[in-house]
Amino acid sequence: MSQTIVVKIGTSSLTKSDTGFLALATIAQLVETLSQLRQQGHHVVLVSSGAVGVGCARLGLTERPRTISMKQAVAAVGQGRLMRVYDDLFSSLQQPIAQVLLTRSDLVQRSRYVNAYRTFRQLLHLGVIPIVNENDTLAVDELKFGDNDTLSAMVASLVEADWLFLLTDVDRLYSADPRYNPDAQPILEVEKIEHLAELNIEVGDRGTAWGTGGMVTKIAAARIATTAGIRTVITEGKSPQNMLKILQGESLGTQFAPLPHAVNARKRWIAHGLVPAGKLYLDQGAVKAIRQAGRSLLAAGITEIEGEFQSQDAVQLCDERGQEIARGIVNYNSLDLQKILGCHSDKIPEILGHAGADTVVHRDNLVLSS
Repeated sequence: MSQTIVVKIGTSSLTKSDTGFLALATIAQLVETLSQLRQQGHHVVLVSSGAVGVGCARLGLTERPRTISMKQAVAAVGQGRLMRVYDDLFSSLQQPIAQVLLTRSDLVQRSRYVNAYRTFRQLLHLGVIPIVNENDTLAVDELKFGDNDTLSAMVASLVEADWLFLLTDVDRLYSADPRYNPDAQPILEVEKIEHLAELNIEVGDRGTAWGTGGMVTKIAAARIATTAGIRTVITEGKSPQNMLKILQGESLGTQFAPLPHAVNARKRWIAHGLVPAGKLYLDQGAVKAIRQAGRSLLAAGITEIEGEFQSQDAVQLCDERGQEIARGIVNYNSLDLQKILGCHSDKIPEILGHAGADTVVHRDNLVLSS
């Protein structure tokens, strides 16, 4: 049965840790594995890190750039070289590929999000393997994905994938970093991602000097993907052929089970595509109404507002302790909302001097945070 598979490989797997040069043997295995998946009838998307690492090696830099402008310049040098390597290897197997460079703003605007979806679907229909990376050369800091783990999860959600493979420098998730703690226990399956907190897992913030991710970003990516109904696997990047074994049922890596009732595409866009412009703090009654009864948010339930935003911007909905409980699209700008917070809906026209929406965030534009 044909499935849609998104594979993300990190810089730590693509490059040699001592020199930063490309690990060509690993890349060749990856290309062969992805081509096999295509031959089996699956749709495949590759999210590839490595442009900055390759650019550093090409320019003789000994450490990762620290400034945005330097990183963007180095990425511009590395991206072409990286794609040249991929194109040469995939071409030897007669597998067509396409380069897709995304910025967060491509997914923020609904029309561009839908257009990106259609482009991916057309490429996959043509039997092409899209190779995706963040457009580091143009992305501004406020609208960056931040790491390719997050990017891969959002792409997997966008293309409605069945599987997301996160290829990294360890073979699976452990209770602690196995490189430093000999007592670290392997974790084979995570049924519910919120159960990770009960396991007291220690996670690092950065895998290698050349990478931007770590296990924290992979777990965050798994949260996005599983919410979209996508089975997510963390497994070893140096052995990409293990993906074939996992798809055949072997217990390799760490698998995160998808939620049985995935949220729809529009709500996934609200939850993960949009960048929140502010926060609304809610009283206990509003939190209960949203969480347990699936109600819309009314002005009466809001106790405090943070940030400046316009009507139709995304906002975080938080309880009184500041814990995010949901995200949604707001019907009022921050100035008007400041005037009506805590008030009943029938008082809004009198306070504002004009008719307004009954709800601050309608339930159709509201997504619970997992």
